[in-house]
Amino acid sequence: MINITLPDGSVRAYESGTTAHQIALSISEGLARNVLAAVVNGEIWDAARAIENDATLRLLTWNDNEGKSTFWHSSAHLMAEALEALYPGVKLGIGPAIETGFYYDVDFGDREFSSDNFKEIEDKILELARNKADYQRRAISKADAEKYFTDKGDEYKLDLIKDLTDGSITFYTQGNFTDLCRGPHIPNTGFVKAVKLMNVAGAYWRGDETRKQLTRIYGVTFPKQSELSEYLEMVEEAKKRDHRKLGKELELFAFSEKVGMGLPMWLPKGTALREKLVSFLQKAQQKMGYEQVVTPHIGHKNLYVTSGHYDKYGSDSFQPIKTPQEGEEFFLKPMNCPHHCELYKTKPRSYKDLPVRFAEFGTVYRYEQSGELHGLTRVRGFTQDDAHLFCRPDQVKEEFKKVIDLVLYVLGALEFQDYTAQISLRDPNNKSKYIGSDANWALAEAAIIEAADEKGLTTVVEYGEAAFYGPKLDFMVRDALGRKWQLGTIQVDYNLPERFELEYTGSDNAKHRPVMIHRAPFGSLERFIALLIEHCAGNFPLWLTPEQFIVLPISEKYEEYAKKLLESLNNSDIRGLIDMRDEKIGRKIRDAEMKKIPYMLIIGEKEMSEGMVSVRKHGEGDLGSMSVQEFENQLINETKI
Repeated sequence: MINITLPDGSVRAYESGTTAHQIALSISEGLARNVLAAVVNGEIWDAARAIENDATLRLLTWNDNEGKSTFWHSSAHLMAEALEALYPGVKLGIGPAIETGFYYDVDFGDREFSSDNFKEIEDKILELARNKADYQRRAISKADAEKYFTDKGDEYKLDLIKDLTDGSITFYTQGNFTDLCRGPHIPNTGFVKAVKLMNVAGAYWRGDETRKQLTRIYGVTFPKQSELSEYLEMVEEAKKRDHRKLGKELELFAFSEKVGMGLPMWLPKGTALREKLVSFLQKAQQKMGYEQVVTPHIGHKNLYVTSGHYDKYGSDSFQPIKTPQEGEEFFLKPMNCPHHCELYKTKPRSYKDLPVRFAEFGTVYRYEQSGELHGLTRVRGFTQDDAHLFCRPDQVKEEFKKVIDLVLYVLGALEFQDYTAQISLRDPNNKSKYIGSDANWALAEAAIIEAADEKGLTTVVEYGEAAFYGPKLDFMVRDALGRKWQLGTIQVDYNLPERFELEYTGSDNAKHRPVMIHRAPFGSLERFIALLIEHCAGNFPLWLTPEQFIVLPISEKYEEYAKKLLESLNNSDIRGLIDMRDEKIGRKIRDAEMKKIPYMLIIGEKEMSEGMVSVRKHGEGDLGSMSVQEFENQLINETKI
């Protein structure tokens, strides 16, 4: 017999070899029908896999993120089976689950493939799903795995097998399809009731531009047709909110091939929006004791060798900038923190001087693959709202908690209410990806966990998501469409102070190492603004919007009054403009609505003679007449943060 501990702490005894599905059945038939997989001792397993020893168990359904991920990974295998049936001889790369579905990288050889082929593949997937074929797992030796894919002529799977250790390799089979896979998978294909292939793109094998470009097919599946319908409605709404579309319509930013891919340029309205965000955060930081600094856009190679960024990010950086001096190389900076370490070293520091808080809106550069670039969310040059705090070990937790307060203030002001704090820790099974001692990592991780707990945050723990120099607290925000984004981040770092030999003189008159806290409440201005545009569909909070009102004179007769009105409101720091065009008032109102200007002030004979304005609100309609002072007071109250 074995003891199974359930999430509520209860312990049940079962025979060794019992599966998670059988355990679910012993609890409830309804539960058993919905179980997709299980978490056994912290690892996700197939529901049909035998449990041989005492274990903790959590059953996964469609309502769990891990359940959805398992469902979509299994769907990728189902799509691959459909592709092999429809296109004999096709070769397959990788087919993982992603946040909204799955994809598979495919080599069609000389065949042409486009979205025109989607319908027949979708039909085939549903036909195969109705067979309710079990997903069967089996361990296989490396030699047998290589023979299987050699006989099949699939060089991509052979390339993957090269990196695997004999004794750790598994195959999964469903129906007439077998794939190299760690799993886990759902019990059988019958769970898949609805499918939609979303788009097709090119993807270099293993992300290497020197290797063959494969066809990447994206899809999504659901256990109910109604859920697919709801999802597709959300996708259509997302298209309307796409920051690339709205950014162009609202004249916020632009890209130019001559300037360079992934290098955004900010138009006047976008710059006004951006500067408002910068000013908002600078004021908050100033109150919390931050000092503003500015550092160069480039740094000597030795700076990044010392920090470790050269080893960890060298392949993602732009090529070095060579100078006339032989052997001298500079890099466009990928991070601001090494520069800030050098600023800290500009003078001796005492324990009484700490914490030192340097803040910079610093632009950094990373050479993203061209196929990965996407509007403002994935760019090659972006500005981080960066700050680095240098403090004593006894100050770390308190400083960390203050940064949490700042991040929550930012999220609240921008009306992001749905978020989770993700504690991103080191991968305990692959420490080679990180720098620093186990002791320092333990201290840093403990500080984050304790601070998050003391602030009462709702948290999840993700192993392997830490920065290479330290663990993080990442704020995962859901937007108005329910999509998850990583925005603010806070990191504890004992390692860069070691590498840069940072010091302060303690109360004992001896030299000590400070601890470094990295933080960025926005993350990057570009990505944050992209998310903000889509979250609010371009209807920014009034305090942030570049143009808060527009004056719409009915005819040129009222232009002088319009100019006086504009001047009066501008003097009260309320931003707006006048539509002087020789157009009918209905056209002016429609155009102002399209530009998402919050307030329209319509003026004619009555308004001018009485010193009033007729007010319309974007998306709501006519608010009636009011005095200029009343309107001014209303906007001042609405723009308070």
